Amino acid sequence: MENVQEIVFDKLSEKDIKPSFHRIKVLEYLMVNKNHPTVEQIYSSLKKLFPTLSKATIYNSLNLFVEKGLVQPITIEETELRYDSTVESHGHFKCDCCGLIYDFDIDVDSVAFSGLDNFIINNKEVYFRGTCRKCASVNQ
Repeated sequence: MENVQEIVFDKLSEKDIKPSFHRIKVLEYLMVNKNHPTVEQIYSSLKKLFPTLSKATIYNSLNLFVEKGLVQPITIEETELRYDSTVESHGHFKCDCCGLIYDFDIDVDSVAFSGLDNFIINNKEVYFRGTCRKCASVNQ
């Protein structure tokens, strides 16, 4: 079985992205930490390990990853941009109590809608908000 660094290296190579040390570490962080982190969260975690890391490097890496389809940005709240290394179609649920974001499977192509005749749809996103199972059990 390949280790995470090998998988990251392969993913970068497949997308014709030069696998620099910082790019490898940013993508590795996203793949290991499935918590849909913000730039600040990624920066804070990696800065502890790599003191010379700049926030601009994080932004540049993420922008390149998004451009190449390697990660997707998600916006559940207007003030918060997060990143997800799972680019296959799925939904997101954000718990209003603990703030965690969970992935869930959904076939977005089977979701019924109307009123968009002759519209060109570039992206389909499904977001739910509420109380997660863990928080709901604590609050009962």
